[in-house]
Amino acid sequence: MDTLTALTTRVSCPRLAEPGPSDEQLDLLLRAAIRAPDHGLLRPWRFIVLEGEQRERLGDIMEAQLLEEQPQADSRTREIARNKALRAPTIIVVVADITENHKIPAWEQMLAVGAAVQNMMLAAYEIGIGAMWRTGAMANSDLAKSMLGFAAKDQVIAYLYLGTPAIGLKSLPDDAPADYIRQLP
Repeated sequence: MDTLTALTTRVSCPRLAEPGPSDEQLDLLLRAAIRAPDHGLLRPWRFIVLEGEQRERLGDIMEAQLLEEQPQADSRTREIARNKALRAPTIIVVVADITENHKIPAWEQMLAVGAAVQNMMLAAYEIGIGAMWRTGAMANSDLAKSMLGFAAKDQVIAYLYLGTPAIGLKSLPDDAPADYIRQLP
């Protein structure tokens, strides 16, 4: 698949199964990530690759974050939170390690990391790996960031779920770019 085909046909895959990406495929995805545009060459991206039992540790963090927000959460709700980490064989936690008080503002550093995630998603799609970019309350939780080894200043940009597509990929509407263009007022 060429780059333009990947760019114009990529879709997310919400249901993922074993196997996850191989070590070689993960290396390729991470190489694609670190080629994202990065004004100031701050290299703000940080990655935690979770497979196997490591996902259960992420599930513990997800449960802790839930209990911080909902201390009275019942056991079923807690189990649902924990099991979110088991939805894919591989999860890459992608974090913007923010350089504070820099001429490159935090929002621009976060965009660079977002571009890194997009690069990984495009590379995954091109080599047949299903990918789903997830965020939710876990992306903004200082507790979760701390448990992942990051500071409150940092920002989780994605929980990138990776694996073999378990269902057929949905097709997206064939929107025309003109539908999204506005004229200068």
